[in-house]
Amino acid sequence: MSDELREVFDFIAFSARLREVERHNNATRVRKESVAEHSWHLALVCWVLHREFERECGHRLDLEKMLKMCLMHDLVEIEAGDPSAWRTQDNARLREKKALIEEEIAQRRYGALPDELSDEFLKIWQEHEAGVTPEARLVRGVDRLNPALMRYLTGQGWQDVGVDAGALDRLQLPRLQVSESLTALYQEVKAAAIAQGLLAPAS
Repeated sequence: MSDELREVFDFIAFSARLREVERHNNATRVRKESVAEHSWHLALVCWVLHREFERECGHRLDLEKMLKMCLMHDLVEIEAGDPSAWRTQDNARLREKKALIEEEIAQRRYGALPDELSDEFLKIWQEHEAGVTPEARLVRGVDRLNPALMRYLTGQGWQDVGVDAGALDRLQLPRLQVSESLTALYQEVKAAAIAQGLLAPAS
């Protein structure tokens, strides 16, 4: 095996471990979701909503780049873990520490890939983290919607984090408001969760 192929194989083996990292929301009524499942679902949702996003933006969006962002942006969590957004939301120090740890892992893991692939991974990672381009903002919006959707679909609710609809709005809306569609989907999920007693109304 060539050195370049060995580097690729090592990365493939590393990425397979994303299945082992658990998220804080459920995948079913009896088990937690893995980060790999989460990443796959983000990619699918972005694909399905792509034309709607383009209609809202009024210009073409790079779907291939969005799908790549979905699939790779959480690979750093294999080593960094998946901290709860409820812990980091109002704690700038924790957010900064998380960002520094994840950047170090990204540089080390993506930097170990062959040159062109390494450059592509690092460029897409940094674009996602900056959250400035339309594609990155939309992927980050879908990423924020997903756990709320899963907490509703699995009946998990929000009792374990002790929040009401007002607190959920404060976490969700800053990222979701990049898209009318994402905001509407979130409002639908929130209303249904409140109706089913999974989420307390805003106090």
